[in-house]
Amino acid sequence: MGGCGSAATGEKSDKQVFIDSLLSTMSLEAKVGEMTQLTLGAILQKEKKKIIEPQDFDSLRAAEALIEYQVGSILNCGNHAHTPAKWHEFITGIQERAALKESRIPVLYGIDAIHGPTYTSEAVLGPQQIGLAATWNEELVRKNAAATAAQVAACGIPWNFSPVLDLGRDPRWPRFWETFGEDPLLASRLGVAMVDGYQNGEVPFAATLKHFFGYGFSLSGKDRTPAWIPERELREYFLPSFKAAIDAGAMSIMVNSGEINGIPVHANRHLLTDLLRDELGFKGVVVTDWADIKYLYKRHKVAEDYKEATRMAIEAGIDMSMVPLDLEFSEALVELVQEGTVSEERIDLSVRRILNMKWELALFETGGMPPALQNYPDKSRFEGTAARAALESITVLKNEGQHAVYPDRPILPIGGTGKVFVTGPTAHSLNALNGGWTGTWQGNNPLYNTPGRPHLAEAMAGHFGADRIVDAPLTMDFDSEDIDRIVRSIKTARPACVVLGLGEMPYTEFVGNDEDLSLFSNQKELVRTIHALNVPIVGVFIEGRPRTFADIEPLMDAVVMAYLPGDYGGQAIAQVLDGSYNPSGRLPFTWPRHPSAHLTYDHKHADRFEPDSSGGFYPQYPFGHGLSYTTVEYSNFSLKDSIYHLGDTIRGTVEISNAGERTANELVLVFAQDHVASITPSVRRLRDFKRVYVGPGETVTYDLKLPISDLSFVHRDLKDRVEPGAFTLVINEITADFKVE
Repeated sequence: MGGCGSAATGEKSDKQVFIDSLLSTMSLEAKVGEMTQLTLGAILQKEKKKIIEPQDFDSLRAAEALIEYQVGSILNCGNHAHTPAKWHEFITGIQERAALKESRIPVLYGIDAIHGPTYTSEAVLGPQQIGLAATWNEELVRKNAAATAAQVAACGIPWNFSPVLDLGRDPRWPRFWETFGEDPLLASRLGVAMVDGYQNGEVPFAATLKHFFGYGFSLSGKDRTPAWIPERELREYFLPSFKAAIDAGAMSIMVNSGEINGIPVHANRHLLTDLLRDELGFKGVVVTDWADIKYLYKRHKVAEDYKEATRMAIEAGIDMSMVPLDLEFSEALVELVQEGTVSEERIDLSVRRILNMKWELALFETGGMPPALQNYPDKSRFEGTAARAALESITVLKNEGQHAVYPDRPILPIGGTGKVFVTGPTAHSLNALNGGWTGTWQGNNPLYNTPGRPHLAEAMAGHFGADRIVDAPLTMDFDSEDIDRIVRSIKTARPACVVLGLGEMPYTEFVGNDEDLSLFSNQKELVRTIHALNVPIVGVFIEGRPRTFADIEPLMDAVVMAYLPGDYGGQAIAQVLDGSYNPSGRLPFTWPRHPSAHLTYDHKHADRFEPDSSGGFYPQYPFGHGLSYTTVEYSNFSLKDSIYHLGDTIRGTVEISNAGERTANELVLVFAQDHVASITPSVRRLRDFKRVYVGPGETVTYDLKLPISDLSFVHRDLKDRVEPGAFTLVINEITADFKVE
């Protein structure tokens, strides 16, 4: 990859010289081709609009797209995962055709590899982003991203549509599980780690920040529906994660499919040019989401036709259109330039960005051809990282009841004697552990599961011993007759406890729209019926968002949140349940007590009423919550000074003691409370976090170093700055006061 030219001499780099030369030789049609992205299915053989299996190119369609129209980018997978060999076949065939077009520019291939190589057969799949967020471990996120990059790039695909940097502040939103949770700081730091892992590993690979921005906070909570978000709030909550990742060098950005305050984001020049380009300084490629230029007139009704929609999107700041099924965009854009409506200089601006990205990904060096198939990396290199991420994500939310062997201990860990009855609709599904975008778009086809990876019940048998596990499968639509069957089996087995796999089966996007966040009624009835048998219950939630279950929560002795932990998730849950791993996961979101009570932890004082079940902030489990199998205590929190000035760094210490018998992987959360501010302050805001290991019987001193600048907020003039006044820092409910002057 080429270097930069000298600012002092004004000399152009090799890259700049190359791109200038190439751009000067390109026809208008070639330039527009670079701005066009088709899905793989558009150039595959079909019958009655359905892709024929085994998949292969339609020679005429492929030639039309890649040679005649000179399409510069292809995405997606033709509906399901493929072997590395098949990917090599596809990528080679595409690049061979691209070499025949007038420009001879290699094609840039992109894919959604969001928790490992999700569309590569037998690849290593770690937790989805919401599970990675529960680890609060930046290095682990970085390693998982690097593992993804190595495997996907080995198939000849250098561009990944990940990470999602939208905030998960409304669990009704069906893409909640694709986020790093509800907090801007957590999403920022983990987002930067993921971009670093993708882009700074052993191979050229590009990240895509999704979806710029405010996508996850629609008014209805449904996918791709309107949002009402004032710009101050956009900047305060939703912009920081994108800004941090842009500053970290992210190569591309995908745009929010929805609309904000009545303006579709794909047609919003203020957001895509004034803010993203001029203010944030983003230099990379801006790509649309699926068919979103066409949707400007089909769905949003702000354009009269496709041509008008194309003009609006290009003028707003779009570089590449994920068309993805036809060539009308290319034709419309050529016409717009030829008639003088869109200038060719504007086209050159986008094409230059695309060519720059292709240079950085070494496509001009390799012709876009995939690496030698025999060099495909050994998956064993990556399994440990994915397994560790799954393990650190598992979050114990409740641990009460009475242990079968040790009456003075809670039910978890389960221990080494007695039968364990395993049932529930998610306990026997590897699809449930992986979630959407796995093998297929919705992630619900077992045909594309990784061979040999165990679901929860199988992993339990492996860790506890098959002779201890009584296994009773259930599907999601089980009924009263199925519950009666389970009851009879439990009475016969007389187990020490019942492990229930609760939660959801996979979904994503609009398919996951839901009118009710309550846990499904048949699952609640299962819990009630088993509780009546007077047998301890461990509820394990395998799901992408927090479904409410306040009415049955008291009936369960322990509650575990597994999120969507991936192929190694069954094993990770089993290790937490049997006690071979001391759980360390912590909630990256607030778990609501009721379906309509989804307030985030950083709510305002006006949201707080008396803490009872009738209203106010009274969550089932708070943000950052999670239990371990040891006892950790905080004490002696003090600050070096009581008065600070702008530019200072707050310094202090707090002691963390482990009174238990096991090493604690403890998460230190530093919250700030602004007593009075010109914009109503949140009750608290997360301002720092760090993992600390504390051995049995050990006391460690945590050194706090928090720049005063980290206390800033966005003011009415949309500028971010610190406001002098009184503050309180909170660490594990221990407080320290100070002032900023």
